[in-house]
Amino acid sequence: MLELQHLFKSYRGIPAVQDVSFKVAPGEIVGLLGPNGAGKSTAIKIVTGLLRPNHGRVLYKGRDVSEDMVGFRSRFGYVPEEAQLYTYMSGLEYLQLVGRLRGLDEALIEFKGTQLLKLLQLESWRHTTISAYSKGMRQRVLIAAALLHDPELLIFDEPLSGLDVVSARLFKDLLELLAAQGKAIVYISHVLEVVEQICHRVIVISKGRIVADARPEDLTKLMRLPTLERVFAQLVEQQDTQATAQEIVETMRTANV
Repeated sequence: MLELQHLFKSYRGIPAVQDVSFKVAPGEIVGLLGPNGAGKSTAIKIVTGLLRPNHGRVLYKGRDVSEDMVGFRSRFGYVPEEAQLYTYMSGLEYLQLVGRLRGLDEALIEFKGTQLLKLLQLESWRHTTISAYSKGMRQRVLIAAALLHDPELLIFDEPLSGLDVVSARLFKDLLELLAAQGKAIVYISHVLEVVEQICHRVIVISKGRIVADARPEDLTKLMRLPTLERVFAQLVEQQDTQATAQEIVETMRTANV
């Protein structure tokens, strides 16, 4: 359904993504992992049309999305890492705006918007301005907005940020149901335990390049490590955090130089 072909993007001559290629099939949840600055967000911004690559293409159902970006955007739902919302609007007003931009009928927008807010425990807040919402509440509004038009492709960038335990559990159950309905899902997160539980495949990006693409269980077997967290740390050459923590404590205790 979604295919990235040899994406390359640089900023002032410094590569952010280099030859990034992968596919996401209908009904598949693909986890996209990598340390900060690895190129994950750049790749996703290219997919969503927020950035243009220097080289490479993004295909949706075999067609280059740049040929009809407006049409492509109507087919996917996106929850960005940062909750960029019009805070002077209420939660329902924001969903009404999104629904109109997606070309939905007014009666349908009203029904789906109200129902989604109710199911996401925001019914009593639907007429309150978003400026009064907590981080987790804003995140739930973004999730509702991404689902409102029943998209075929869903892209979630750190979707659990700010969510309480119940909301996070609901979201994980929801992902499994959406995948069962044939939705293609890209899931970006630093919470490796969740990725290991729900993703069918895991793609690891380090320094702008893909260093692994396999099922979570296959990665742990190939690397002969017990958890995805250990695999991730080794693939991206992550620092020895325990040793670094010890050095920080020793630095804190330094009295004189």
